[in-house]
Amino acid sequence: MSRVGRSPVYFDDKVQVTVTPKNEVVVKGGKSTMTIPMNPLISAKVDGKTVVLTRQNDEPQSRAFHGLYRALVQNAVTGVSKGWTKELELNGVGYRAAVSGKKLGLTLGYSHPIHFQIPEGLEIKVEKQTRLSVTGANKELVGQVAAKIRGFRPPEPFLGKGVKYADEHIRRKAGKSAAK
Repeated sequence: MSRVGRSPVYFDDKVQVTVTPKNEVVVKGGKSTMTIPMNPLISAKVDGKTVVLTRQNDEPQSRAFHGLYRALVQNAVTGVSKGWTKELELNGVGYRAAVSGKKLGLTLGYSHPIHFQIPEGLEIKVEKQTRLSVTGANKELVGQVAAKIRGFRPPEPFLGKGVKYADEHIRRKAGKSAAK
């Protein structure tokens, strides 16, 4: 059995989990509602305050799906109860961020500002002009949007300028040596 898949997913009173006849797990909580379509090889059952996932056979494909879908259900339960957050920092002269409505405006040293449409279900807060946080219930979407924002100007190894994750360490390189 999959080590991840065999352990049940626990949830508290603030979260409601149901399994639809179409083999979908619906997770409702204070922040939002998430639906996880399950693979036909995996079935879910709600037992009180736990969700138990089982697989039909022991083939490597279904063993892999067992752990995957258990992790997806766990991430959905955590997302609708607590939410997921990714912190980003902007390092560089004149680099700033500002939110106006459902758009994020970034000035990252290009000749033009970058306007990024904030997806539905996500919230982007700018704490300072150089720190922002992406928050939402869907872990995959939070990570994807944070990676896309980082991709507008990834940190470079010489001066460390660019957009980086708050907990990311940039490996620095030495510059050119002076001629003797």
